[in-house]
Amino acid sequence: MPEPNTELIVPVLINGAVFATVAVIVPAFLLSRFTRDILGRSVLVIFLFIAAGAYFGFATSGRDVLGTNQVWILVELAQVVAFGTLALLGLRGSPYWLAAGWALHPFWDVVLHYVGPGHPFTPWTYAIACVSFDWLIALYIVIAYGLVGGRRLRFRGVATA
Repeated sequence: MPEPNTELIVPVLINGAVFATVAVIVPAFLLSRFTRDILGRSVLVIFLFIAAGAYFGFATSGRDVLGTNQVWILVELAQVVAFGTLALLGLRGSPYWLAAGWALHPFWDVVLHYVGPGHPFTPWTYAIACVSFDWLIALYIVIAYGLVGGRRLRFRGVATA
């Protein structure tokens, strides 16, 4: 993978935040508000699986293209299971499980794949964009379900935290 261009870090972070807003937060909010909360939460869950699953894909393609050690496939599969578990706990349970998954995922991105041993098979732009993407979604969950509250936002069928 190409080495990081430090001049592009801020634009990549901005792109991550914009994409989080357009692709995840707005649809999740609208679905929770105008259909049923479980549909909005499903968007949050599905995208957390995608964010974690992308690394599994990077490890698999890294094995084929770069000759990355096959152990990485198991490591990445384990992190999909871990973040997926947090996501599923937050689907019908406390939304704070979802927020925790989203808040913790950037540490996996940066520590393991930006500065750590997983950087050879991971695009640096993905690892950096995930920081703003993930933390913005975690912040949305904490605000929408905690500070403001799903009931006050009139989320339909919102479960209590």
